[in-house]
Amino acid sequence: MYLREIFSGKRVVVTGHTGFKGSWLSLWLSALEAKVYGISDIEYDEPSNFSVSKVKNILEEDIRCDIRDLDPLKSHINRIQPDFVFHLAAQPIVRQSYADPLTTFATNAIGSVNVLEAIRQLDNVVCVMITSDKVYENKEWIWGYRENDQLGGLDPYSASKSMAEIGIRSFYKSFLADKEGIKVAVGRAGNVIGGGDWAADRIVPDTMRAWARGDKVTLRNPHSTRPWQHVLEPLGGYLVLARHLALSESSTELEAFNFGPNPEQNATVGELVDLMGLRWNGGVSVDENAPKQKEAGLLRLNCDKSQSMLGWHAVLSLEECSDMTVGWYKSFYEKQVEMIQLTFEQIKAYEEKLVSVVSK
Repeated sequence: MYLREIFSGKRVVVTGHTGFKGSWLSLWLSALEAKVYGISDIEYDEPSNFSVSKVKNILEEDIRCDIRDLDPLKSHINRIQPDFVFHLAAQPIVRQSYADPLTTFATNAIGSVNVLEAIRQLDNVVCVMITSDKVYENKEWIWGYRENDQLGGLDPYSASKSMAEIGIRSFYKSFLADKEGIKVAVGRAGNVIGGGDWAADRIVPDTMRAWARGDKVTLRNPHSTRPWQHVLEPLGGYLVLARHLALSESSTELEAFNFGPNPEQNATVGELVDLMGLRWNGGVSVDENAPKQKEAGLLRLNCDKSQSMLGWHAVLSLEECSDMTVGWYKSFYEKQVEMIQLTFEQIKAYEEKLVSVVSK
């Protein structure tokens, strides 16, 4: 009841609900008996978790709207009158940000501010704005970044997310801070893995596609280190954060929260693929001649604030993340089970672990 008591019967808007994280969040909110309204412009991948797990079937409405287009976005938000908004709609791929930087900047920065403008006329709403761990000016140091560390970003994707946060803070301070019924916070996470991600140029979907064909997976940057976590870990953090805001008796200052794995779960791309290969028995090769684009080699988050203020902790080991991810894809490719059933089962099992930690 820790989460269900907050979300049951409530109107919840999820922007980016057709995406990887958004589709999982929509299913989880449905399991919590929320009335889920999805807002996205398109379904990017085929297949996708949105289609494979039949997310449309659990929605109150499946709305097609580009968050860069303010007027229809405001119209939908004001018609729905949501109790909660989770903003996940974005251009999420670093390599794509080099191919189409202007769309990346417009979607991630202006689109985020449009969401705040859309909730501006509401009387009561909790809004969690999702950005990225890549908002930090990455100096590739060995300790984790805290929420008050400097923002930055050399590649267009990272810069667009930093721009989004500057815009979010400015808009909140200028127009929303004095509105007691509107509560806003920022969630930062990245490098999530899990079933149902088929985006291009991501290591897990690239690996699963290769192994499903019986091919070796080719690694471009096997030594890049990332804070890997299952998609349900940060989503659980966003839900716990929304609960925290909803139960607050007064208007709260806009704050950001990191949601990342335990420090010992930082692993290289090669180490993660080796671990998944033990479950799938898949082969690996390294492409030493692959074209390189600038992307940070090391990035870690300090999650002390989320642990102290929210009681949130990552609860899965890297081995458990790998097992859940590979198990999902194997079930899909081998047609072992209805994927919505397996997805709900993984959500339920994870929620039990999470609640046992945060409800203490």
